[in-house]
Amino acid sequence: MEKGNKEKFSEKMIGILNAGALNLALAIGYRSRLLDIMDAAGAPMSLSGIAAASGLDERYIREWLGIMVTGGIAKLHRGEEGEPLYQLPKEHGDLLCRRAGHQNLGVYTQEIPLLTTCSLEGVMDGFRTGDGVPYSAYPRFQAFMTELADAKHRRVLTDVFLPFVDGGQMIRRLREGIRVCDLGCGEGTAPLLMAAAFPRSSFLGTDLDARVIEKARNIAEKEGLRNIAFAVRDAARLSEDADWKESFDYVTAFDAIHDQTNPPDALKGVRHILKADGAFSMIDIAAGSEHEDNMNHPMGPFLYTVSLMHCMPVGLMNKGEGLGMMWGRQKAEVMLREAGFSQVHVAEIPDDPFNLHYFCRR
Repeated sequence: MEKGNKEKFSEKMIGILNAGALNLALAIGYRSRLLDIMDAAGAPMSLSGIAAASGLDERYIREWLGIMVTGGIAKLHRGEEGEPLYQLPKEHGDLLCRRAGHQNLGVYTQEIPLLTTCSLEGVMDGFRTGDGVPYSAYPRFQAFMTELADAKHRRVLTDVFLPFVDGGQMIRRLREGIRVCDLGCGEGTAPLLMAAAFPRSSFLGTDLDARVIEKARNIAEKEGLRNIAFAVRDAARLSEDADWKESFDYVTAFDAIHDQTNPPDALKGVRHILKADGAFSMIDIAAGSEHEDNMNHPMGPFLYTVSLMHCMPVGLMNKGEGLGMMWGRQKAEVMLREAGFSQVHVAEIPDDPFNLHYFCRR
């Protein structure tokens, strides 16, 4: 029995090592657009053909293709002259390439390699000291988060998510004209999309990072959007701003609250800036608050790793709470009620199996 368990775990470890290697190679293929090039071809391609289409080095591509075919991502064929030909099956491209939209899983392959580059040493130090890792350690990761937001929001935010909010009432109000604030907006993907879709409403995006706010402003100016502004704000200090008290009809936070160093005050700040009849949409990971709640989560190890390498350490800065991505539904509901929200309705989101929608009213 002991030998059998050891052999099973050995097989599991081999699978882990191969999967980790494949993740890194897929991240390279996604970032270099090699996957998109093979997908667009729609037929087997030669090594030289892939190199010509991508403008990349043939020797590097050959080694990368070795990973793709032995890992079952691409198929290996032989041409009439016996030359190797490589094909990305359409059903794989449906999930790996940029055309996949909100079903794009390829974009996520970049996450672990990027976080390893940005924060491995900082996180290792944190194990010894308990200190956090500052946002400034993650410049390339912030750009990735914008790419991820694009993949998630562009096809679903205005066409799927907002029509679902409050039984369709919120999109009606957005069309008529209301004032909206998006917390932790990053480079502004969500509020920019909303501003373009709902010209009668006005939007404000806020983030603690001045660099991403400047980028968001530049995008708004380039796109000619006059109904949106951006501000550098600490969500935990919103309650101190008398000018913002009860000034917004709708507040959104897309995967932003769990990164806060002081999430209880951030949630109180949301309530502070909401009008008496205002509503708050908090979108966050669908998970439980305890480890045993997530034993059958299909992406449990991946999400805990992202939390360990980014969400938790940035939340620990300045002696913060360090909630982490996997804070879970139970803790989220308690914290929302402690922040003063009298109505908290939790629902699954259409076409988004990995997040929950916490819809709250003052």
